Amino acid sequence: MSKQAMREETERLIREALEKKTVAIKQGKTRIETKCGKCGAPNRVAAERGETRVKFTCKECGQAQHTL
Repeated sequence: MSKQAMREETERLIREALEKKTVAIKQGKTRIETKCGKCGAPNRVAAERGETRVKFTCKECGQAQHTL
């Protein structure tokens, strides 16, 4: 089976599942990977759908800040 045939088969199966409503598509929270402005430590912040700037506190130094 070629890659193109596998893609077409996958698309067909997805289309059929959506038509039968056996698969539900949900949109959930977004995870933002950000860096602390004070110490430079990486932080992972959860944001609600549609939000771009989220308040968070650095896990390393405790500095309160906003994501960009």
